[in-house]
Amino acid sequence: MRTIAMIGTGYVGLVNGTCLAHIGHQVQCCDANLDKIELLQQGSIPIYEPGLEALVAENVTAGRLSFTSDIASAIEQSELLFIAVGTPMSETGAADISYVRAAAELIGRHLTVSKTIVIKSTVPLGTGRNVENWIRMAMPDPHIPFDVVSNPEFLREGSAVADFMKMERCIVGAIRPEAAKLVADCFEPLGTRTHFTSPESAEMIKYAANAFLATKISFINAVANLCERYGADVEDVARGIGSDSRIGSAFLRAGIGYGGSCFPKDTHALSWMADQAGYEFGLLKEVIHTNEEQKYMLLRKLVQALGDLHGTKIAVLGLAFKPNTDDMRDAPSLALIPALVAAGAHVRVYDPVAMTEARKWFGNSVEYGTGVYQTISGCDACMIVTEWNEFTSMDLNQVRQLLAKPIIVDGRNCYSPAIMQEHQIEYHSIGRTATVNTEANYNYIVS
Repeated sequence: MRTIAMIGTGYVGLVNGTCLAHIGHQVQCCDANLDKIELLQQGSIPIYEPGLEALVAENVTAGRLSFTSDIASAIEQSELLFIAVGTPMSETGAADISYVRAAAELIGRHLTVSKTIVIKSTVPLGTGRNVENWIRMAMPDPHIPFDVVSNPEFLREGSAVADFMKMERCIVGAIRPEAAKLVADCFEPLGTRTHFTSPESAEMIKYAANAFLATKISFINAVANLCERYGADVEDVARGIGSDSRIGSAFLRAGIGYGGSCFPKDTHALSWMADQAGYEFGLLKEVIHTNEEQKYMLLRKLVQALGDLHGTKIAVLGLAFKPNTDDMRDAPSLALIPALVAAGAHVRVYDPVAMTEARKWFGNSVEYGTGVYQTISGCDACMIVTEWNEFTSMDLNQVRQLLAKPIIVDGRNCYSPAIMQEHQIEYHSIGRTATVNTEANYNYIVS
């Protein structure tokens, strides 16, 4: 068992801290946000992540997990100090590492004995070396030895707890083998594979992994757009190419683009790093461009179905960037909904867990629904933006009756065109032939 201070209680810090406590470590999760710490101390969590709230309660009760705003005390009491603060995208596309620097300087001011500092935050190449310098410059006695280790996380929002407990690989980038082993041993109960690298390689692995997955998403979305023009079905195409072991089926589901806290931020950051190094990373720039364009695909399909949107009533189902999270950072809904409002549509929105977040983004510009069927009632069209189970299992007979016009524009391909044709619903999806109502006779046409 190790004593650990997890600095930062966002998605990365809270999940990692809780799960490290669950496998036997003594963990203090620290944050300068007093409201967040008070909420956690009361047994509530500030994010939606399946299974996390129960796991927090279990480990607090067991005495392995605690929350504090006294970061200095937690630093002094712990052997390993994990930095898990945010690194948001700046206006230039670069990662903003000001929170990382602040955490490093705070550690330095309270470092009185040798410790190991572990960077969990996603940071640009070379940040580990900078963290070492920032700590040393802030130390009262710069001669005290310490190690800085890069240990990027690969947890997916919506399945983060399960991802941790069934960790595919652990990346540990360190200068000294002893420090690398110390960090790797923290995850030993999970039986995961550990890859030991330099700090710079570990930092690049995180960016390269996310950029590659983003590339697969943008690629299949570009293929989907081409499929529509030739009458092919992108889902058949994805199954065909995904069955090739060299390609694999993961991240080949066509839709309206990626969002969230990682892919947009990390692709922009890697592109920025390439620019700084004098390398023209054209492929990655096109990945980003394709993703931005894809967010507006549903709007174009809606205009095709309805014509002028001014005065129409549009239901939008799904606001979070993916199911099982309330995270709306870079979600396609953030581009789509303002565009609908600007076009003169009255927009009613609903998401199973992201309604509180939605109010922060949209204010009074939209109407907030209370459930699936109430949201779509009386609307001229329904748009599916996030593939929550509630939206993939709707009673289509009821949907047809409630909509003023039986039109669904689906950005996540939740239904088959054949099923929609059976229910006499005009259906536009991504990369597939649409079903369109022509005077109550439904035919297949190319979108």
